[in-house]
Amino acid sequence: MNLQTLALAFMAATAVGGIAWVFLYPALSGEAKAEKRRAAFARTTPAVRQVDRAQRSRREQIEGSLREIEQRSKRNSKVALSSQIAQAGLSWSKEKFLIISGIFAAVCFVVPMFLGAGPIAAVGLAFAAGFGLPRWLLGFLKKRREKAFLRALPDAVDVIVRGIKAGMPLFESLKVVAADSPEPLKSEFAAIIETQAIGMPLGDACSRLYERMPVPEANFFGIVIAIQQKSGGNLSEALGNLSKVLRDRKKMAEKIQAMSMEAKASAAIIGSLPPVVMLLVYLSTPDYIALLWTHPTGRLMLAGCVIWMSTGIYVMKKMINFDF
Repeated sequence: MNLQTLALAFMAATAVGGIAWVFLYPALSGEAKAEKRRAAFARTTPAVRQVDRAQRSRREQIEGSLREIEQRSKRNSKVALSSQIAQAGLSWSKEKFLIISGIFAAVCFVVPMFLGAGPIAAVGLAFAAGFGLPRWLLGFLKKRREKAFLRALPDAVDVIVRGIKAGMPLFESLKVVAADSPEPLKSEFAAIIETQAIGMPLGDACSRLYERMPVPEANFFGIVIAIQQKSGGNLSEALGNLSKVLRDRKKMAEKIQAMSMEAKASAAIIGSLPPVVMLLVYLSTPDYIALLWTHPTGRLMLAGCVIWMSTGIYVMKKMINFDF
């Protein structure tokens, strides 16, 4: 009797446990919630895929724009003489520049020959005056113009950002910059407005800024505008980030300049010491040092000294110039 009772109790407990397993376990274990989450995820997957597809398309557009700008920069790596003259801020034509260079070369050839310096010295001075000096002057004017442009560019970008946030179109904000900014920023943005007015897209017009002002900051500005024109986005935020980057680069350049001033001063002293000593010796005992340009061996030694000094100055210049 006891065995039958225990068997019935065991069977009843097993049945109750099976029923509880079937009906209560899914609710207690969270399997039903997991199933609902899987179903909800399956329903939202097409929308997520659509968003991913849109983001991928935007990323591809940005990468394509960057590739186009990089290829255009590589094609323009060799700058023509007319472009160098324009980058220096001069309104001369190529022919006028060559004529002036030729006049300098002729004068520096005739004067030493008239003074009896010899044909080798006359040819050397003519080459330096006709080829080296004009191009050094172009480089000097170009760097000075670039420095003035970089000083004013962050403020101009901030003006554009404030104009866009106030509801002004980008083109009108560029007009404000072209009207109120100092040179050379004023003329460069005026060129962008004129180029866009004749039918060129604004993104391409801004990208051409790098051709007239070959500095990385101008390239950054052109890339931001070109990408926004092609793929959209929050232009004020992008330009605000660009302004921060420009100011950080300016601070970095000033910090590098301050840290390298000691090395530059040392290089200037070392480079100027031999000519100064030569001048002092000539003033005290001219016959002693005159052998350097009167005797053939002295001329050879003087030429070797000039070559070695030029090499040393070039190496020191490369060591104290930092690119970032």
